[in-house]
Amino acid sequence: MGRALDGWLLAQALRDPGGTVALGADEWTALLAIGRAEQMIGTLAWRLNGIDVPPSVARILADARASAEQGRVAALWEAEVARRVLAPLGVRMVLLKGTAFVAAGLQAGRGRSIGDLDILVPRAALDAVEAALLEAGWEWVKPDPYDDAYYRQWMHELPPLIHRDRDRMIDVHHTILPLTARITPDAGALLADAVELKPGLWALSPNDMLVHAAAHLFADGDLAGGMRNLWDVHCLVAEFGADGLAGRAAQHGLSHEVARALRLAAALYGEGARLTPVDRLYLYRLTARDGWGRAMRPITRMAFYIRSHWLRMPPAMLARHLWTKWRKGGAGPASG
Repeated sequence: MGRALDGWLLAQALRDPGGTVALGADEWTALLAIGRAEQMIGTLAWRLNGIDVPPSVARILADARASAEQGRVAALWEAEVARRVLAPLGVRMVLLKGTAFVAAGLQAGRGRSIGDLDILVPRAALDAVEAALLEAGWEWVKPDPYDDAYYRQWMHELPPLIHRDRDRMIDVHHTILPLTARITPDAGALLADAVELKPGLWALSPNDMLVHAAAHLFADGDLAGGMRNLWDVHCLVAEFGADGLAGRAAQHGLSHEVARALRLAAALYGEGARLTPVDRLYLYRLTARDGWGRAMRPITRMAFYIRSHWLRMPPAMLARHLWTKWRKGGAGPASG
C-alpha cells in the first residue's frame, strides 16, 4: 500500500484489499474518514470483508455493511412503491444509479450508498407522472417559483419531490443531461434499450449505465462524488466488458467523456492507464481529501465548480441565472 493520506488511500484499498494489513493506526483513521466522506464506506466494508483488520476497524466495517444492507432494502422498497403508483399509467419506469445497481444485483451495488430514488420516464409522460406522485403523497422540495420554472424549462428532470410520510426523495428524469447542456443524449434510445428487471421495473442497458455515469461526472457535475462514480464504471466494465460501448457513447454524443471515465477508473481501481495532463488534473480534484476526510485543494475544487456551471448553460444564460440566484440569496439548480 502507498502512504498518501488523500483519496488515493481509498482507491488503493479498494483495488488491493489485502494491502491494508500494512496500514498503521493513522492510516486506518484516514482511510475510514475518506471512505465516509466519499460515501463509499459501505463499498470499502464489502471489499475488506474477510481481510484481517484491527478489531476496532472490524466493528466499524461491520456496522457499515449492516447500514448498506438497510439502505439497499429501503431503496428497493421505494422503487416498488413508485412502481405501484406509476403502473396504471403504462409508462416505462427506468431505475437509475444506485437503485438500479442493487435492483439488478450488480457488483456496483454491493455496499453502495443510495440516496434519492432516480428514475427515467418518457418526457411526454411527465405531467401524468407528476400528478400521480403528488396524489400518492410526494411534495415539492423547491417551492420557489423561479426554481420551479427553471427546472421545468431547462433541466433534465422535474423539481425534486419528497414523500411527506417516508421522507424519501424522488428525482424524475426525462433525459440524463440538462436541456441547456452542449451535449444532447438520445433519451429515446435510453428508454427503448432498457432492460426489464421485473414487471414494471427497468434499468438502463449496461452500456447506457456507463454512458450515464460518464455524463453525470464529466458533462454535468463538479466531480463531487467522483470516486464513487468511477467505482461504478470500474465495476460495470469488470462485469459486462465494454463491447459496443464506443458506438453507444458516440450515439449519445459522449465519446470524449466515456473515454475519460474508462481511463480514470483504470487509473484509480484497475491496472492503470495512459493519462493525459488533463486527466491528471481530474485525478488531483477527485482525490482531494485530507486524512480527516475534509475537502482540500480549494482552488482546484472551485475551478471544477465553475466548469460545471459553464457546461450546463451558455454564458448569457448562466450570468442571468447566477444574478437571479444571488439577488434571491441562494444557490440555484445549476449548483445542485
